[in-house]
Amino acid sequence: MGDKLSQSESEFFRVRLEKVKKLRDMGIDPYPARFDRTHTSAEAISEFEKSAEPPEDIEVSLAGRVIARRGMGKATFLDISDGDGTIQILLRQNQMGEQYDILEQLDIGDWIGVNGTMFRTRTGQISAQASKFHIICKALRPLPEKWHGLTDTETRYRQRYLDLIASESAMKSAKSRSKLVSSIRRFMDEKGFIEVETPMLVPIAAGGMATPFSTHHNSLNRNLYLRIATELHLKRLIVGGFEKVYEIGRVFRNEGIDQQHNPEFTTMESYEAFADYNDVMAMVENMVSHCAKEITGSAKVKFGEEELDFTPPWPRIDLHQKILETSGINFFECETVNSLASAMKDIGIDIDQQVSWGGLLDKLISEKVEPSLREPCFLVDYPLAMSPLAKKSSKDPRIVERFEGFVHGMEICNAFSELNDPIDQRQRFEEQERLHQEFQGEDMDRLDEDFLIAIEHGMPPTGGLGIGIDRLAMILTNNVSIREVILFPQLRN
Repeated sequence: MGDKLSQSESEFFRVRLEKVKKLRDMGIDPYPARFDRTHTSAEAISEFEKSAEPPEDIEVSLAGRVIARRGMGKATFLDISDGDGTIQILLRQNQMGEQYDILEQLDIGDWIGVNGTMFRTRTGQISAQASKFHIICKALRPLPEKWHGLTDTETRYRQRYLDLIASESAMKSAKSRSKLVSSIRRFMDEKGFIEVETPMLVPIAAGGMATPFSTHHNSLNRNLYLRIATELHLKRLIVGGFEKVYEIGRVFRNEGIDQQHNPEFTTMESYEAFADYNDVMAMVENMVSHCAKEITGSAKVKFGEEELDFTPPWPRIDLHQKILETSGINFFECETVNSLASAMKDIGIDIDQQVSWGGLLDKLISEKVEPSLREPCFLVDYPLAMSPLAKKSSKDPRIVERFEGFVHGMEICNAFSELNDPIDQRQRFEEQERLHQEFQGEDMDRLDEDFLIAIEHGMPPTGGLGIGIDRLAMILTNNVSIREVILFPQLRN
């Protein structure tokens, strides 16, 4: 039986097993291989509403899970739920004959198939009157109580199938996330991008600053890593002659778990030759606005108590000026670890030991800047030390052409004018390796020799983007936790 049952659950299980046996003794298979369905609940209701024919002429075969039952002597009403909604079923003894007796073996949670005709009850409810019904899957365990659902959050995430049964909002969020992915894919395809797939198992966890998951391939006798980003392989394709590529897929980071972070998450990364970060900014704001309209019906989206307007253009906010405004710190004047750490301590920010300059600034941004970014916007022009894969600004060599998109204080994307100077790129990777050795435990981008060889063959000017689909799904479904939009999130034991 799997997990240990309580006494009441054990009795429930026993009774259901007895009903399975009774059905089989009656020559009925409670787990048939198929059922021929002609309509979903929504399709049947829609056809009835549109039809001018008499109701008895609209024949349907429906299937769904029994979620409610009301007995009325020689008549029984059932509510069944399918992936499209719910519909009421009427079963009358005088029309069904001996088959009506099978109802004694029917319970809430069972799946049934129904053949019948559509009609409208005296109260005006569109329903189906059964001529035949079939138990097509006998449930052995009880469902969550319909009106209260699963009250324990951990149970909701660990047993998502029960959450989906009991909660309309959980099902809606899951479907909206799927719709979001489809919407992004259509948008990119229409822009002429080609969707590709790149390896999930890689010899070097590069293309991002993160701690990887590691494994060992026995046949190859070498260590491999789950990818932390798709960036470097996609850029190799730009070198190879692709001009517009993207990939929607999982990436993995062996880091903390909270409302905005899950160890495995979904990104869409794209690279476009002959474009820079300004082109990518325009694409992002148009893409997100497009997705918001497709999922919610409007570019203005309710999130908590706020209304977020995704209508382009989004504000471009200079990172240096924003840090100065929110913290009083001029990072151009704090060029060393010690000077930046001292300035941050002066405004009450706790400093971890052995943290790089880039790590310190990232903490400063997280604590002082990000909470102030409510409406959709872009933070632009990051310092060179934080961006080993981005091109230097022609305006100031201390900064790079990089932006991050924020909504409601949450980062949803990261993008660059990609560094395509192989000499500069090698120097930056070598500096990252030096910092990795100096600041053990801090995430640094790693040197990938094959990638360097690739761009030494020539990569044209390129604009690159990474957008977090899970976080965007949170915003567009009005969920404050990433676990609500990942069907099976990782959880602590």
